[in-house]
Amino acid sequence: MTEKKRVQFRAPQELVDRADSLAEVLDSDRTGVLIDALREYLRDAAHDDEVKQEIADAYYAEKITFDELVGLVGHEEAANFRVLKEQLETDVEEIASL
Repeated sequence: MTEKKRVQFRAPQELVDRADSLAEVLDSDRTGVLIDALREYLRDAAHDDEVKQEIADAYYAEKITFDELVGLVGHEEAANFRVLKEQLETDVEEIASL
């Protein structure tokens, strides 16, 4: 079973009301609706070119780890970013040694 973490946040009342209405229609609960919405958002964001570039930039700047990168864009894309990062670091070292 996946480990769960309790999260608390404030949201506009209209958004909460809509989530509650959808939960009623789907015979679910607000938490289920919000988890599904967050999953879908993260999946879509990882396929958006602009967001993907921001994720790559964060990895190159060492703001996120490789494991976090994998969680955001998948293993294959993360491996490509890692190769590019290594190449960029090699290029910088070569330029610095000139």
